[in-house]
Amino acid sequence: MVVLVILFLALNLVVITVALVNVAGSPLLTADWWGALTTSHGNPIRIVAIALLVFPRLALGLSGFETGVAVMPQIKGRNTDTEASPEGRIKGAHRLLTTAAVIMSTFLITSSLATTILIPAAAFQPGGAANGRALAYLAHSLLGEGFGTVYDISTIAILWFAGASAMAGLLNLVPRYLPRFGMAPEWAAAVRPLVLVFTVVAIFITIIFKADVDAQGGAYATGVLVLITSAAIAVTLSARRKGERYKTIGFGVVSVVFVYTTVANSIERPDGLKIAVLFILGIVLVSLLSRLRRSFELRATYVRLDEDAMNFVAAVDEDTIRIISHDPKTRSASAYRRKLSHAAQVNDIGNPRNVLFMEVIVDDSSDFETALEVHGITRHGFKILQVHSSNVPNTIAAVLLHVRDATGLIPHIYFRWTEGNPIKNLLKYLLIGEGEIAPVTREVLREAEPDLTQRPWVHVG
Repeated sequence: MVVLVILFLALNLVVITVALVNVAGSPLLTADWWGALTTSHGNPIRIVAIALLVFPRLALGLSGFETGVAVMPQIKGRNTDTEASPEGRIKGAHRLLTTAAVIMSTFLITSSLATTILIPAAAFQPGGAANGRALAYLAHSLLGEGFGTVYDISTIAILWFAGASAMAGLLNLVPRYLPRFGMAPEWAAAVRPLVLVFTVVAIFITIIFKADVDAQGGAYATGVLVLITSAAIAVTLSARRKGERYKTIGFGVVSVVFVYTTVANSIERPDGLKIAVLFILGIVLVSLLSRLRRSFELRATYVRLDEDAMNFVAAVDEDTIRIISHDPKTRSASAYRRKLSHAAQVNDIGNPRNVLFMEVIVDDSSDFETALEVHGITRHGFKILQVHSSNVPNTIAAVLLHVRDATGLIPHIYFRWTEGNPIKNLLKYLLIGEGEIAPVTREVLREAEPDLTQRPWVHVG
C-alpha cells in the first residue's frame, strides 16, 4: 500500500513538473491565459470574488480527508496513551492531516495552473479528452503513451486503494459505535457481514449513476465538503471554548468559506444532497427498528456486585430473596417505609428485615450496552442495591439473573404500576430508559430465561 501511494505521488510530481516546465517555456500560452484572465474579469478583487464563486468545483480536489478521518482510530499512539487521554494518537492524527493538507494543496494549486494553461478549454467539456482526467491527458501528451499508460494504471490502483481504505475505516467505526447504541444488529459487530453490506451498497450506487464519473463526482464532493465543514465548525467551537480569540476568528472564517462552498455545491449538483438525505433517513430508520427489536435484550456486558452488595444478598436467611424496586429520586426515610408497607399489603414479603431495595440511576440512555457495577449502600436503615446504567427494566432483569446465579435462590422483585398513559410510558422507556418498568422487566426476563422454574418472579401491585 505504501509503495502504491509513493508511486502515485511520484508519477503526479513528474507530470506536474514537466507541465510547469512547459508552461515556463511557453510564454505565449501564459500571456494568453493572463490576458484572458485580466481582460474578462478586470481588477484583482473581482478575480478573487469569481475564484471564490467557482471554488466549489475544486471540492473533489480535497478528497482524501474523509479517508484520513475514518482511519484515525487505527493510528498508533504512545504506550502511555489512555482512552481518556490519547495524546500520542492525537499528535499522530495531527501529523497525518497536516502532511496530507500540504501535499494535497500543493498538487491542487500547481495542477490547476498547469492544466488550465496547457489544455484547450474544449477538452474539458463533457466527452472531451481531458474531462475528468486532466493530468492523465497531460501525461499522455507530454510524456508519451507508455508513461501515460503507467499513469492510468496507477490512478486505477490508487482509486481501488482509496475505496479499500474507506471500507477499512468504516469497518473500524461502525462496530465501535452503532452496536454500542443499539442502532445496528449484533452481526454488525462482525467484519465479514459488514464487508458484504458495504460492497452491495457500493455496487447499488454505481448502478444508479451508471458508473459515470461526473454524476458520482457531485455526490462525492458533497460528502467531502460536509465532513470538512463539520470539522472546521468543531475546531472553531473548540477554540472559542478555550478562549483563543485569534484562532476562533481564523477558524471561523474558514468555516464560513466551507459552509458557502457546501451550500453552493449542493445547489449546483444536488445529487449528493439527495443521496445523503436518503442515506440519513435509511440509517435513522434501520437504527430505530434495530433499537426497537433489541429493546428486550439484557443489554449488560457484565454484572458485578461489590462486597457490600454481596453481603446484603448472602445475609438473607430465607429461601427467597425479595427486592423492592425504588425510584432513586425519592430518598427520604418515609418513601422507603411507604414502599415497604405497600409491598407487605399486597404480597407475602416474609421478614421485612430481609427485604432489599434496588435503585437504578440512569446516566446516559443513548448507551445500549453497559457494564453493571452494583453497590451495596445503607440509607435510613434500609439495605439498597444501587447501580448506574442506561435503562431501568433491562438492568433490573440482568441484576436479578446475576443474583440468582450467585446465590442459587430465585429472586422476587416487587413493583408498583407506573402512573400515566401506557403509550407515553412505552415511548419514555424507548427514549430515556424509564417508563413501563414492570411489564418490560418481566418481558426481558422471559426472553432471557425460557425456563419458568428458573426465572425470577415479578410482582406488581
